[in-house]
Amino acid sequence: MGVPQPTTQTRWRCALCGNLTRFDVTRTTKAVEYVHLDLAGEPQVEERDVVSETIESVRCRWCNAVDQIELVDRPGASA
Repeated sequence: MGVPQPTTQTRWRCALCGNLTRFDVTRTTKAVEYVHLDLAGEPQVEERDVVSETIESVRCRWCNAVDQIELVDRPGASA
């Protein structure tokens, strides 16, 4: 089961230490990429379309809590 992603109305908060700004996010992404190879064979991604994305875990950088991350309202989001 994935972790809910923040929206324009919400943000992550560590319920253990109160951190609002630093998290390690582990995500699984399925994407279609247009890759251009130059004449030397070096690849460069020129277009990327994300088909699906799941956040597997979010870990607080301050206290290392994994199971304490919650979504809270952003300041002024209800306005």
